[in-house]
Amino acid sequence: MSSYQEATARQRIAGMLDEGSFTEFLPPQLRVVSPHLHQLDAPVSFDDGVVVGKGSIQGRQVFIAAQEGGFMGGAVGEVHGAKLVGMLRRAVDESAGAVLLLLETGGVRLHEANAGLIAVSEVMRAVLDTRAAGIPVIALVGGSNGCFGGMGIVARCTNGVVISEESRLAMSGPEVIETAGGVEEFDARDRALVWRVTGGKHRYLIGDAQAIVADDVAAFRDAALRLADAARGAGTGLTLEALEAEQRMLGSRLERFGKLDDPLEIWEDLGIGEPQSVPLLEIDAFRELADSHREGAAS
Repeated sequence: MSSYQEATARQRIAGMLDEGSFTEFLPPQLRVVSPHLHQLDAPVSFDDGVVVGKGSIQGRQVFIAAQEGGFMGGAVGEVHGAKLVGMLRRAVDESAGAVLLLLETGGVRLHEANAGLIAVSEVMRAVLDTRAAGIPVIALVGGSNGCFGGMGIVARCTNGVVISEESRLAMSGPEVIETAGGVEEFDARDRALVWRVTGGKHRYLIGDAQAIVADDVAAFRDAALRLADAARGAGTGLTLEALEAEQRMLGSRLERFGKLDDPLEIWEDLGIGEPQSVPLLEIDAFRELADSHREGAAS
């Protein structure tokens, strides 16, 4: 299967890694399931909606995790989060070449509430610890559910994000924003608006994603390797100077775009002459346009 969006978590991993190289940690036959879901008569999955392990890409060792969007929308619970944390810690112990996080999730699993929130915070810390150990961590966002909630923050804690036009990345989902602020604040039924705000093209243009690719497993794999190599060459460890530079960038972005109501206005501010044409562009034409206009391109 070549489509990343249509593939399951296990199909994505199989398409990424060298054939026969994958070793799964806590596979389904071990029956490590959520301790909370059965108490609520909710369905369980024997891998708790996330596959973790290690393998190789072109002979290079990588650790890899893939969330299964088909189980509770890829939402994170206690076991789900613990598997991610354990994989990241083991990557540090074994001096992995890189870690790939194939994220597809709506955020925390409401059934597990505080346990899920704690799990996501532990994943964030583990990602930063992995980077501090000099191991690149790359997030891949290409599933139909997108990447939202706390895991949206996790994605931006990595060295880089690979995204497709079809996917979405944000802190709060459209329905959550509409519920909290009203339809006047955000109309979740306006799908064109939803994709302008959270979709891959906008995230790439404003610098939240470092690579945008076609909906293809091989394209995701190749882009992830390039970002990992670039991160390793630039130095993956976290420094105070890097954090301060990131803070300055966010402040500059807020000052520049904070009063603009629609991504179309942001794209125009970035110098794109016909911003309304952006959603219609094929990925190669879009990337050519975007690379001369996107936020931070000059640096």
